[in-house]
Amino acid sequence: MSASMTRRALLSAAAATAMMISCGVAFAADKIQLRMSTVATETDQRTKALAEVFGPAVSEFASYEPHYNGTLFKQATELEAIARGNLEMAITSAQELAQFVPEFSVFSAGYLHRDAAHQVAVFNAPLMEPFKQRVEDTLGVKLLTVMYLGRRQLNLRTDQEIKTPADLANVKLRMPGTDAWQFLGRALGANPVPVAFGEIYTALQTGAIDGQDNPLPTVRDSKFYEVTKQIVLTSHLVDLNYLAISKAVWDKMTPEQQAATQAAADAAAETARGRQLTLEDELVSFMKEKGLKVYEPDVAAFRAKVQADYLASDYAKAWPAGIVDEINAQAK
Repeated sequence: MSASMTRRALLSAAAATAMMISCGVAFAADKIQLRMSTVATETDQRTKALAEVFGPAVSEFASYEPHYNGTLFKQATELEAIARGNLEMAITSAQELAQFVPEFSVFSAGYLHRDAAHQVAVFNAPLMEPFKQRVEDTLGVKLLTVMYLGRRQLNLRTDQEIKTPADLANVKLRMPGTDAWQFLGRALGANPVPVAFGEIYTALQTGAIDGQDNPLPTVRDSKFYEVTKQIVLTSHLVDLNYLAISKAVWDKMTPEQQAATQAAADAAAETARGRQLTLEDELVSFMKEKGLKVYEPDVAAFRAKVQADYLASDYAKAWPAGIVDEINAQAK
C-alpha cells in the first residue's frame, strides 16, 4: 500500500507539475509579441530608452523584442513589413512615410520645428490627426509618439562669421547627395556639394568643401572639429523619428493595454529626448574647448528664407493648405 500510495503521489505531483508548466507556456504564448526593427544601434539614446523604459512597462502583457542595425529588416522596408503583417513595431522617419503619404514631406522640411518641445506639441496637436489617419488607412501603421534625433548645425573650416543666409553665398557646403538634401543646402544660402559621409573629413582637410552640417554628436564622433574652425548654431533641421506599431496589433489590445502601451511609448521618448538634449548641450562646451568658435546667427533670417523657398517648391504641392502656419503656431 505504501508503494502504491507513493506511486500515486508521484504521478499526481508529475501531473501537477506538467499542468503548471503547460499553464506557464500558455501564459507566455498569450503575451503580445512586439518585435521592433531599427537600423539604429543598441547604444542609441532612442533604442536604449525603449529597452529600459518601454519594454519593462509593457512586460505584463507584451514581449518587447528589439532588433538593431537593420538585422531583421533593412532600412526603409520596415513600414511595408508592418503593412504585410510581418513586423509589429519600427522606428521610422518622415522621409520614409512621405514615400507612401506625400504630405508627410512637410515634416522633413528645414526650420519646420523650432526645437524638441515644438516637435512634441505638433505631434499632439489636432493638425496631426489627418496625417496619422492617412498612415493608418494607407499602411495599417499607428504612430505612437515622436522621437527626437537632434539639431543639425553648420560646421565650417572658414573664418568668416555667418549671420544671415547671404553670408553663405559661395560657401561649398557638403550635403547628402539626394535632391531633398541638396535643396535644403541651397535654401540655406550655400552652394551644396554632394560628398559621401566617409569622405567628409578629407574634403574638409583639403579644402574641397568649406563645411558640413550634422548634429554635434556626429561632429564629435567623426572628429570633424579637428579640421574646422566654427560651429554655427543654425539648428536648421530639428530631426525626428516616429515610433510606429502595427494597427492590427494595436486593435487586438484591450483598452487598458493600449493605454499602457501609449504611456510607455511617451515615457521612453521623453527619456531619450532628455538624454540627447543634455548631450548636445554638453558638446557646445566640448567644441569650445577644442578651439572652435560656437555662436548663434540670425536664426529668424534663416528660417524666413528656408521656409519661403520650401513653400515655393514642388515639395509644398503635396502639403495641406496653411499647414506651415498651423505648425508655426504650435511653437511657444
